[in-house]
Amino acid sequence: MPATALDPARERYVSLATFRRDGREVRTPVWVATLDGRAYVFTSPEVGKVKRIRANGRARLAACTMRGEVTGPWCDARARLVDEPALVARAHRALIAKYGWQMRLIDVMSRLSGRYARRAWIELALA
Repeated sequence: MPATALDPARERYVSLATFRRDGREVRTPVWVATLDGRAYVFTSPEVGKVKRIRANGRARLAACTMRGEVTGPWCDARARLVDEPALVARAHRALIAKYGWQMRLIDVMSRLSGRYARRAWIELALA
């Protein structure tokens, strides 16, 4: 893989771009972990990116800062929502392995607020 290509496993933050029905792009910085050649992201099920992925699985990813400033080239991807329990558990473990105590803290806060079980999981197949 060329040095300039996106490698989600090496990036702390990735900008996830999803597309509205009219084609406009919406970018969001996210945590990402890789598993079996695919990237995985979790989010709240009520947010716009989930609705956009349901309507259109087109997505793009690029390395970015915590605030979403893109720092690398974009890579096209195909996004889908994942609800298979075994795959969700593996993706969650991959995020814990990558982000450690920070992911565990997010998990605790999510459990306390009741949002943990409602998470939406997104699988991204990079082009």
